[in-house]
Order: sequence, then C-alpha cells, then structure tokens
Amino acid sequence: MLDVREIDVRYGPIHAVRGVSLRVGAGEIVTIIGANGAGKSTILKAVVGLLRPSSGEVRLEGESLAALRPANIVRRGIAMVPEGRRVFPRLSVLDNLRLGGYGRPKIEVGQTLDRVFTLFPRLRERRRQLAGTLSGGEQQMLAIGRGLMSQPRLLLLDEPSMGLAPLLVQQIFETILAINERGTTILLVEQNAHMALAVADRGYVMENGRIVLTGEAETLATNPQIRAAYLGE
Repeated sequence: MLDVREIDVRYGPIHAVRGVSLRVGAGEIVTIIGANGAGKSTILKAVVGLLRPSSGEVRLEGESLAALRPANIVRRGIAMVPEGRRVFPRLSVLDNLRLGGYGRPKIEVGQTLDRVFTLFPRLRERRRQLAGTLSGGEQQMLAIGRGLMSQPRLLLLDEPSMGLAPLLVQQIFETILAINERGTTILLVEQNAHMALAVADRGYVMENGRIVLTGEAETLATNPQIRAAYLGE
C-alpha cells in the first residue's frame, strides 16, 4: 500500500532522515520505534507532504505523492494524527470533528461522526464542550477521531501515548487495534516500544535518521538489543 523508497529529508543543514525505505501493506499495523530525535516523526511528515524529501520517493498504491499538496494526499486516503494532539482548543468537540471531514459530502460526515462516537462514547458525551477543556486522554481521542473523519485508508499516528497515564495508554492502544480491525491500515510512531510492538504486525527501528533493524513485531520484541535499549530490560 505505502512504499517509501530511499528518502532523505533535511531541515536546512540538518540531515534528519538518511536513505530510509519502508513499506506498509494493506490491513497491517506497522510501527516505527526509536529514541526521541531519531527521525520517526519526520518520516510521517514526508508521507503526508508537510516535508519534501530531498531525494527518494513516497508511493501510495504505486502512485508517487511527490507532486501532491497535503490536502490532495488526504483525498488519496492518508490522514495523520500529529504528536501533541493539536486540537483547536476554542472550538467544540463537534466542530473539531467536522473540520476533519472538511470537503466531504454532508451525508458522509454524518455517517462518519456516528462511527467516531461509537468508537469514542466520551466524545459524544462532550460534543458541545470546548476541546481545550478536555483531559489529555480525551484530547487524544478527539485527535484520532478527527483523523478518522476523512475516512482514511491509511492512518498515521505520531506518539499517541505521549503524556498519558498507563490506564489511558492501554485504552488508546485497544482503540488502535479496533480501528485496524475495521479495515484501516496504520503506520504508528511510538517511543513506547513495548505497547507498539504488542499491537503491530511488523516494526522498524530507527537510530540517527536511519533504519537499523526491521522484522516481525514478535521477533523484535524478543531481540536482546531492542529489549535492552527500548524495553528497559
């Protein structure tokens, strides 16, 4: 489904991503793990067109995304839930969600709202509440719900567990599995390697802008190097 081929991404003189290749098959959950600053989020931004690779290519179902603006990439079926949630704090929960469905037919927006509220009943209860008054966990639910409003075939999640209490982390990862079971392919960036590898089919390990290890999630979870570096063992 998604094919990232030998991309290099720079922030001015900083070479953030170096020759990275990865693939995500339809129906999979694929995770990218690594320390803060390894380049994980940069890859997601390159996929959705927020950053342009200086070399290499990103393809969705065989089509290059190089010439497409971010809005057109969303229309092709990719949505990103950014690190830090980034909800619109002075808008209601309902308006935040409607913005996620901007440009889609009204009937589709209504149907997708119902699906999001089924997935996150708390958002239905708080649909008139200002997003900035929600708890951190509720804001993360809202950010994911907003991403789902565009009806993506591929959902990119950037550090969805960041700053959440352990119980909420468990709930968020259960939701990620539920979204995938309903047919959405997921590319997940996470520092919580234990949880990420528990839900993923396959994983990539990044260090200093490069992929240094890849494999089935179960295999990575038992790798001594991974256990020592990322699982605290």
